Amino acid sequence: MAVLLVTACTTAPPTTPAGVPQSLGSLADVPAVSASVLPTVVKVLTSGGNGSGVIYTADGLVLTNEHVIRGAASVQVAFADGQRYSATVRAVDVATDLALVQTGRSGLPVARFQARLPVIGELAVVVGSPLGFENSVTAGVVSGLHREIPGSATETQALVDLIQTDAAISPGSSGGAVVNTRGEVMGISEAYIPPQAGAVSLGFAIPAATATDVAEQLRATGRARHAFAGLEPARITPQIAAQMHLRSTDGVIISAIVPGGPAANAGLHPGDVILTVDATPTRRPEDFLGALRRRTPGDEIAVTVRGPGGQERSAELTLTDRPAFSQ
Repeated sequence: MAVLLVTACTTAPPTTPAGVPQSLGSLADVPAVSASVLPTVVKVLTSGGNGSGVIYTADGLVLTNEHVIRGAASVQVAFADGQRYSATVRAVDVATDLALVQTGRSGLPVARFQARLPVIGELAVVVGSPLGFENSVTAGVVSGLHREIPGSATETQALVDLIQTDAAISPGSSGGAVVNTRGEVMGISEAYIPPQAGAVSLGFAIPAATATDVAEQLRATGRARHAFAGLEPARITPQIAAQMHLRSTDGVIISAIVPGGPAANAGLHPGDVILTVDATPTRRPEDFLGALRRRTPGDEIAVTVRGPGGQERSAELTLTDRPAFSQ
């Protein structure tokens, strides 16, 4: 991976396409990037284990994953200079797996966040505390954008619309920083697919724009707003496809409808199969949830559905704010 990264960065074409940074970075940039970022990344400790976090404000507010502090009776934050402070959970957002933790320390260095999405092939430096090893740094590239981890929709809605990287992300890295060559946080480490699943260097991060949007909402009101369609998407298994006489397992079957919600108001029913969202094929529940992630309450989406009788029809849903019960 290191050889490929250096080669890719040293054999760049003579011209740079519009919108692509002049320098995507190389391994030679990692020491300087690490030195600038390490003071802004912390270790988050709970009675159940440890994760990582990013200093969000100078007065001690730390951004981390919700699953890092989930169910914790007490939280401690270890800073890069060795000091350790008790902390309280200020607010959480299960839908994006983000949380704010408040420490009693002030005058802290604050992480800088990248507003745009990174470029595929761009340098990615992961900083965190994998397996408890504080101030650890790994490096690679941005491998993909708008990724959904297959099968995740049955467990959590957080694992959609993610950045993929081949920089190593391990247990304990969660909540830490994935940064670019300028030392800006482009993502919050979220998950990885382990080698025993047949994966090699498959890590995922929440885009910085999503993380900061949610963090600002949590600071202001204690909760974040998310687009809500009022339906429960499910995977079409071969058995369901055979039972419904479907030609393939592509599509998202509606397993439940929230009464009075957007889907119900648009005339959708359990058993309908969603084929497209805004003319984009929707093959898996993760695709549908990823499409919602990029919308806001009040937006309209156009869906194409196939009913149990095989007839296709179109419908428009006006998305609402996700109710508290569905978090």
